[in-house]
Amino acid sequence: MAVTGGHIILKVRVGSHAHGLAGPDSDVDSRAVLVIPTTALFRLDYRPASPQWTKGDDDEAAWEIGRFLFLATRCHPLILETFLAPVVMADEWGQELRSLLPIVWTPRLAFDSFVTYAANQRKKFLDRKDNRPEKYAVAYLRVLYNLGELLQTGTFTVRIVETPLGEIIGRIKRGDYRPGEVIDVAEALLQEAADRRDRCRHQPDLPTVDEYLIRVRKAFLT
Repeated sequence: MAVTGGHIILKVRVGSHAHGLAGPDSDVDSRAVLVIPTTALFRLDYRPASPQWTKGDDDEAAWEIGRFLFLATRCHPLILETFLAPVVMADEWGQELRSLLPIVWTPRLAFDSFVTYAANQRKKFLDRKDNRPEKYAVAYLRVLYNLGELLQTGTFTVRIVETPLGEIIGRIKRGDYRPGEVIDVAEALLQEAADRRDRCRHQPDLPTVDEYLIRVRKAFLT
């Protein structure tokens, strides 16, 4: 197994293959959630687990379940996407974890987190980071579109090419776009998301999330 130090309960496909944008040279990206033995939490040398990153034929990022759920309640876009992305493997704990999406997110936290992530992608796009502005332009629009979906429906579309945004996303990938067009679309998506945030009355259920995490910790006690 690429990641170490725990039992993987969920692994999903992310990146261009999940978004429907993969080309012949696209990397294969995965995201995983793992559980460390609960007794490790009680040891003197315990340190909160950091994300693990591995490179290879399958580029993989992995989070320990406690940190993953904390970031989920903070509505980090990459973490929320993990609840919805195509499943590579999932045991019963991973399947139950996926079902928690409706109760982990909060409208205003989601808005702030997604918009912050989008702003970072916008900067990379305008700076032509890595000489790949198209990559960051796509991410910039995609995360704002997904935010609007989340605030309106409680979920969002990972396979972005199958949404109304698919046409412009496809053109951007081909290099057929103007930077001003990307900014204009993004500003419209941002305004729409702000309007939906103000109308959204969704509430999380964090005690139930806590109850799930406690059951996981008990199950992995030894």
